[in-house]
Amino acid sequence: MLWLRLLRESFLFAWSAILMNRLRTFLSLLGVMVGIFMITAVFAVVDSLEDGLKSTFNILDDDVLFVQKWPWSFGEDYPWWKYVQRREVSIRDMELLGERMQKAETVAFQAKEGGSIEAGNSRMDGVAVLAVTDGYPDVISLDIEHGRFFSASESASGQPIAIIGYDIAMDLFGREDARDREVEIKGQALQVIGVFSQQGSSMVNNGFDRAVLVPAKFGSRIMNYSQGTSIMVKPKEGVSSTELSDELIQQFRSIRRLRPREEDDFSINQIGMLTSILDAIFTQVEWGGWFIGIFAILVGCFSIANIMFVSVRERTRIIGVQKAIGAKSTFILTQFLFEAVALCLFGALFALLAIEAIVLIVNTLDIGIELKVRPSRIVIALSVAVASGLLAGLAPARKAARMEPVEAMRANA
Repeated sequence: MLWLRLLRESFLFAWSAILMNRLRTFLSLLGVMVGIFMITAVFAVVDSLEDGLKSTFNILDDDVLFVQKWPWSFGEDYPWWKYVQRREVSIRDMELLGERMQKAETVAFQAKEGGSIEAGNSRMDGVAVLAVTDGYPDVISLDIEHGRFFSASESASGQPIAIIGYDIAMDLFGREDARDREVEIKGQALQVIGVFSQQGSSMVNNGFDRAVLVPAKFGSRIMNYSQGTSIMVKPKEGVSSTELSDELIQQFRSIRRLRPREEDDFSINQIGMLTSILDAIFTQVEWGGWFIGIFAILVGCFSIANIMFVSVRERTRIIGVQKAIGAKSTFILTQFLFEAVALCLFGALFALLAIEAIVLIVNTLDIGIELKVRPSRIVIALSVAVASGLLAGLAPARKAARMEPVEAMRANA
């Protein structure tokens, strides 16, 4: 019960300090508020971006390997001049690879190019045109709301058919059923056989909302396969990525007719390479937020320490009375430490309320990113506030705890 009374009294002292000296307390808490705000804001942005980016990779299986001209790696020693001389992978490479791979369940081809699409008098620019083979749904998760994917025979013969994104269907045909309607890309007419479900936009891309899928054999009529091509290889069940990669390198070197001492003229990429790069980037951003926030919190700690020294001086006689009636130094020390922690927690709560307000505004405006603050980040913010309070209040609390009762009561006599 004694400690509960102590906590209650300390909380009331902290609250009275805020009410009686609003401007002084606000300025003292400003550093802690700014520090907690900066750290939590960086966490919110980083977590939201990370979740948004990684959600775009959910359509890909982690074990799918990509054979491409360019590697998914970056750094100061990135030899781009060597990679630029490589050949793009082709449909023929994919066909030969599919015949030779023993550990692959599916081998698919993809080429991508930006363009426009028309239907009647309507036109939509900024469309992603993807030319793919029939094995594409086995390596990429597709959500077709209306219609179907093209068959193996339609893919092999290069039929002029297309699957269009939700935004394209709405822009060109409105609420009408887009299936069996005709669209035109670069003067070539295609029949719509499917429409993707709405995926929503993000800061990274629009998913398949603004995409058109066509058979790869037909795509060569409207696209240039000299850039942006890739072969996707999915392993059989029980085959590891390492085993698949080893066989893939061996077979593709044979297809490319490379000599034993010649370097690979292709790259084997995996989605884990991108996520590891993103993790490293986000970690650096988080450290930047900590760096800025810690400096602001240190300034706040000095301000809190100053207000606590003032509080000790104003309550010197009360401290003497408490000691005279039997209060131990530990009691006085804890009382002032709790008061400093309470002040920092008030600052943290104000900062968190400001963050929540910003999150609400940003999410209401719908700018392409959905901000959110994870519960673990709130715990971290409050923990930082508690640690700041202990650090800021230690010196004033020790000064109060070491006071002699008689001298303390005489100080304000």
